[in-house]
Amino acid sequence: MNYDTLKAYLFKLDPEIAHKLAEFTMISAEKILPASLSLLAKNCVFTDARLQQNLLGSIYHNPVGIGGGFDKNATMIQALIALGFGYLEFGTFTPKAQSGNPKPRLFRLIEEESIQNAMGFNNDGKDEIKARVAKLYPSVLPLWANIGKNKLTPNENAISDYEILVREFNELCDAFVINISSPNTPNLRDLQESSFIKELFASIKSLSKKPIILKIAPDMDHKKAIEISQIAVNAGASGIIISNTSVDYTLSHSANLQDFGGLSGKVITQKSKQIFKAVADELYGYTTLIACGGIDSASEAYERIKMGASLVQIFTAFIYKGPKICYNINSEILELLNKDGFSDISQAVGVNVKKGK
Repeated sequence: MNYDTLKAYLFKLDPEIAHKLAEFTMISAEKILPASLSLLAKNCVFTDARLQQNLLGSIYHNPVGIGGGFDKNATMIQALIALGFGYLEFGTFTPKAQSGNPKPRLFRLIEEESIQNAMGFNNDGKDEIKARVAKLYPSVLPLWANIGKNKLTPNENAISDYEILVREFNELCDAFVINISSPNTPNLRDLQESSFIKELFASIKSLSKKPIILKIAPDMDHKKAIEISQIAVNAGASGIIISNTSVDYTLSHSANLQDFGGLSGKVITQKSKQIFKAVADELYGYTTLIACGGIDSASEAYERIKMGASLVQIFTAFIYKGPKICYNINSEILELLNKDGFSDISQAVGVNVKKGK
């Protein structure tokens, strides 16, 4: 059965139920038929030394990662490795388990190949997730821990939640991602301010030598995005992910559009690209930049690589395009590198920024 046929059946289900079914299938494949993961890898992993980069203290065999939110509870790591990703981001998770926002909270905007989610950091909590990751780390791929604060933790105490998670996972990940940009936890985006970022990084940098990456929202003014990114880098951030989901509902014309939750997928491609360019034009060469938001093809990934992204992330495109997406993006990036006369991916990173300076 090809993926388009399978997708037709999956899309008849509630989106959250479909995700749970996919998760169950991945977990079952690992536990019941581990040989199936080898078969999956044979069809989905694209390997070529020209795509390899040494970044953030780790080797990245290809630039395509899965963004935070897909594997919140670190239950699908082995299957995602077999699907050809270059690195994996698990979470967002919080110190205490929480159920997230009321259902329904996940919606497909099918005609726009997009998703709207209002999940609210639903996760099993640090203890259960730590037990799972401890069995798998170190991994054959870099693992990033995407961490957030509990919904009931007031903003004035938010740093303590991040401190707890950095302490607990310091030996169980290759990098941390600080999530203060989700629109689905009340007042979380209020933390995207210089004073909080300075205090947060001053605290957690004393607790870990691992790279710490800040993920920002696409909806802020570009000047402010540049400012808080610069502040984060000056405070010790090793990278910036640009960007999280958007609450700009004018981007969609879907009949299924809701008035809450964050948009991802094709509807935010241009918005994410614009804010990425603004930040990259100022910060390229000073930190590692990771592009996220509406990336669904090699051409889109490659464009952001040339704009300054060392790595890219997908999420929604994985749902719409299926298990071969990493293979297709990576193999086609190699073709684009060859076409442009680059011998490896590092030569393409930031080439358009360099020309503009």
